[in-house]
Amino acid sequence: MDSVIYEIRDRVAYVTINRPHAYNACDQPTYDRLAEVWTDFAHNDDAWVAILTGAGDKAFCAGSDIKLNFNNSPAPAEAFNASPRGDLMRGLEIWKPIIAAVNGHCNGGGLEQALSCDFRIASENAQFGLGEVLLGLLPGGGGTQRLPRTIPLGDALWMLYTGDRIDAAEAHRLGLVNKVVPFDELMETAQAMASRLLEAGPLAVRAIKQAAMQGLNMPLEEGLRLENHLFQLLSRTDDSSEGTRAFAEKRKPVWQGR
Repeated sequence: MDSVIYEIRDRVAYVTINRPHAYNACDQPTYDRLAEVWTDFAHNDDAWVAILTGAGDKAFCAGSDIKLNFNNSPAPAEAFNASPRGDLMRGLEIWKPIIAAVNGHCNGGGLEQALSCDFRIASENAQFGLGEVLLGLLPGGGGTQRLPRTIPLGDALWMLYTGDRIDAAEAHRLGLVNKVVPFDELMETAQAMASRLLEAGPLAVRAIKQAAMQGLNMPLEEGLRLENHLFQLLSRTDDSSEGTRAFAEKRKPVWQGR
């Protein structure tokens, strides 16, 4: 059984963590496969948007498979080493939009993967937490950095310091997820969001993501220079010509991604 199912349909990449017997917890081969999948998505011209989810109805991803990753490792750090190629959580720049469709348990490395996505849709049975502190560790996949950038600092620190979990309603209230839906509407909602994103110019979406995400770590003037640079690059693309022409002709543009 493949631990990660990866398929591309109609410009949408579907990435499914497929270890339902272990609440979709990731062993090292699964992390390695995910790194390969995200590298392909980042460079695949046929994929413009991605949806990340977990197999079954019990878990998105319960984090790292502690029994497999730790019991035979000489040091805990080795179990959490990111792929040398980079992955979704660290080291790999992906400017295409990614939607997390979160079902059930979303803990530890699972939450860190969801935090690495642009949008998070949760089923009503979803629950979120970073429990590494209860193992004497800290979240090693970006949790200490992304959670405080996503929800209010005090709430983020409480979750990080205690390992407490929150339910879907609380996650929505804090801004951790964009919306909460019944489980049987989860993928339908994610697919509708992906379809909505496909209506926009794909190169423009990627440039906007790059400008927004890199700009967060820049002084305003530097961010404005980056924005202008990307605007100039977009203005010379075929998609830009098509978009403005379609607007003048009162029709929907036909994007080519070039």
